[in-house]
Amino acid sequence: MVLLSSHLFVFNAYAQEQSDLESIQQQIKNKQAKIAQQLAAAKKLQDDLKKVELQIAKSAKELNKIELSLSKNQQQLNALRKQQQGYLTSLEQQKSVLAKQIRSAYMTGNYDFAKMLLNQQDAANFERTISYYQYLNKARKSQIDSFNLLVKDLKKVNADLIDNQTELEQLKGKQLAQQQALEANFTEREKTLVAMQNSIESEEAKVAQLQINEKNLLEALARAQQRVDKQDVTLSGLSALKGRLLIPAKGNLRKMFGRFRQGQIKWKGVVINGTAGDSVVAIHHAKVLYSDWLRGFGLVTVLDHGDGFMSLYGHNQALLKQAGEVVQAGESIALLGQSGGQSRPNLYFEIRHKGKPINPVNWLKL
Repeated sequence: MVLLSSHLFVFNAYAQEQSDLESIQQQIKNKQAKIAQQLAAAKKLQDDLKKVELQIAKSAKELNKIELSLSKNQQQLNALRKQQQGYLTSLEQQKSVLAKQIRSAYMTGNYDFAKMLLNQQDAANFERTISYYQYLNKARKSQIDSFNLLVKDLKKVNADLIDNQTELEQLKGKQLAQQQALEANFTEREKTLVAMQNSIESEEAKVAQLQINEKNLLEALARAQQRVDKQDVTLSGLSALKGRLLIPAKGNLRKMFGRFRQGQIKWKGVVINGTAGDSVVAIHHAKVLYSDWLRGFGLVTVLDHGDGFMSLYGHNQALLKQAGEVVQAGESIALLGQSGGQSRPNLYFEIRHKGKPINPVNWLKL
């Protein structure tokens, strides 16, 4: 009887363990299903985010182009106005000289040319007077020609000023239209971001999201390295420039490299909080390896510096260089922004050597 009770106890304990195990397995399956559901919703929203951020990039790039044209146009306008003022001053001087010559000719008007031809009593005096008249006429003709040329040049400058002013007004109109388009796109982007934040609830889903982003980056770089031809440019790497590389953007540097970001995932770069639309520059001579929108990084540019060194610039508002282009140190490659789902403008920056992230703080000239 005691033996039977013992067997029953063991059986009940085993049955309970099996029930608990099945319950735990079901909980794991439910959690995995929920995470998968969250990630699927996030992916769809990421696709929506990509569309609107690419549209923002297009508008921002066009706006940047317009503003550069406006600046150049304004400089030309200022130069034309200065030129116009110079011509007006010269014309006044020419008028003054011409008036003096006309007065001088009038004052010597008592010398009648016909009378002098008939009256040749004083040949020397006649010759001097003829020479004086010839000199005066040449000088007057020269001044009149100069005056007419100045008037002609002034008319051209005035016409250029009108054209320049018209172009300036048209550019300002385009600028306003692009700014309005940007604002509309930003409003749409905010709605997508709110939906994205609501779609990812659990810590596990956030970690999985970051892992997916890292995997996408590595795959994109591998594909890019196969496509880009490096034979037409000499790239010597960054080894000799440690601590002397250019800072890629103006702003407040957050040194988070190596710190935990989410779960056990660590930061592989740094963030520079800055102003939207500011220039993002190449830290050194390089070839553009990748230039596109990438999940988790937004609009990103990756530069190949040679010898296994790469630099990554993420969260941009617009990209100014395409894959395959060669850039110099300090050259503008992007406009700082908040793509990739960022809540404020910043540049996410990494340096990698042979695929492994290294601390950018040790390499930049801070």
